[in-house]
Amino acid sequence: MILHKGEVLFRQGETGPLYHLKSGLLKIVRVHADGALTLVNIIVPDEIIPHHSLMSPNPYYGTAIALVTCEIEVLSAPDWYRHLDDNPEKCRDIALQLQGKLRMMQQRIDQLTEVSPAEKLRKLQLWFQTFIPVASLSDLLTQDEIGQLIGLRRETVNRLLRAQAANRE
Repeated sequence: MILHKGEVLFRQGETGPLYHLKSGLLKIVRVHADGALTLVNIIVPDEIIPHHSLMSPNPYYGTAIALVTCEIEVLSAPDWYRHLDDNPEKCRDIALQLQGKLRMMQQRIDQLTEVSPAEKLRKLQLWFQTFIPVASLSDLLTQDEIGQLIGLRRETVNRLLRAQAANRE
């Protein structure tokens, strides 16, 4: 299946299949009772999601939205869990996938613990460039979402992005 930028793959609280992201990037946002959105995860190629349902079914934790055009394989949940029961060695594959995600989250923590706001932004931009070349991170994410990922206020992100643009000119 092809999902275009801005299209929703699944919504928070729903239940359904698992998905293998073959190409592209997805963001996972959490919707709070007051309607506020929080960006909680970025899904990169070769991940199978939702992570919290790889071993047993659970409602979707957040809403998955395409950041760019994505190619996605739909995985039937009953078939997936039956395959796990029939092939316990598949659990090692899942453990390796989750290990990879943990390592990616360690990189994200490194970005958050950077002292300089400009360096936080630079590291996030470099991280995104490893998955997809973009002229500006704000082509993919709002300034609020960028701020959520690196622990900065939107106003600070705006100032940093303007300073970067001025330095390029």
